[in-house]
Amino acid sequence: MPDLADGESSFMQGSGSKPYELKNTGGVYSCSCPAWRNQSLAIEKRTCKHLKKLRGEAAEAARTGGATPAPAKTAEQLAAQAQAAPVLLAETWDGVLDPTGWWMSEKLDGLRAYWDGRRFMSRLGNEFHAPDWFIEELPKHPLDGELFLARKSFQKTTAIVRRQDKGDHWKQIKFLIFDAPAHDGAFEERLKLVQGLAETMYAAAHPHTLCTGVAHLKEELARVEALGGEGLMLRQAESKYVAGRSATLLKVKSFKDDEAVVIGHQPGTGRHKGRLGAILVRLASGKEFAIGTGFSDKERERPPAVGSTVTFKYQELSDGGVPRFPSYSGVREEI
Repeated sequence: MPDLADGESSFMQGSGSKPYELKNTGGVYSCSCPAWRNQSLAIEKRTCKHLKKLRGEAAEAARTGGATPAPAKTAEQLAAQAQAAPVLLAETWDGVLDPTGWWMSEKLDGLRAYWDGRRFMSRLGNEFHAPDWFIEELPKHPLDGELFLARKSFQKTTAIVRRQDKGDHWKQIKFLIFDAPAHDGAFEERLKLVQGLAETMYAAAHPHTLCTGVAHLKEELARVEALGGEGLMLRQAESKYVAGRSATLLKVKSFKDDEAVVIGHQPGTGRHKGRLGAILVRLASGKEFAIGTGFSDKERERPPAVGSTVTFKYQELSDGGVPRFPSYSGVREEI
């Protein structure tokens, strides 16, 4: 992992328009991001995701004694955390980190599913009611994967998986497995375990390939996106499985994506007169804007309801923190 010499600074792009500054001053590491600044710990004990990405999680844990502060949670947040599946969540590749030696796989446009040995759960802890014949050959230990139908079929996948009748619609779905959370070994050991599972009609290991460098990564990204895929995932070699967001798992996409809450509808004009023109949405940051592209004619006739959470793609954030060229992807049904 790279490091900073005493007195040296480095810059890392975050979600805003200006990059964050990371410094080493006499062995005390700091970051200009709000997460580092707003901690109540002594400054030598503070860390953040940017320092972890730069120096590595193990180095930061050793430096701070494992003291990673957590903001106070509300009763609702604590209840949600208690039922959430203990899945590993990805950061975003910053375009700077060298991906050589990382494991590369296609980012699937399905529903993340945690198999706890007897049932499927969403990452928020909601049960997916799979038929008995779909799960009968799965092992009794936890698996992390995706319930997947096909590229560009997120809405159809969601409609099937959310049903509670355990019907034959599930025959279109496959559980693609990419990790074994309960195994304490390095990723290569867990990947070998997953690949050693007997493939069934409805479950299989998700393919991974070692990345040879940035050129290889971009070539594979272009190939996957040309086929209609979402992008790629990078998994750090020899990394452990940890619940929560980690810089050992990175998503790579030409377009960024995010979620927002629908707060209103704008009527259409021209050929869209009499139906939806755009939805008005609000980000978690409080920024409000309109999304007017990415809708099918059917979706314009029956737009996402006010109060629902939708996903969208965009190119970059403006200086004011508003997504540029946002395009509607779909309703995030499992929320």
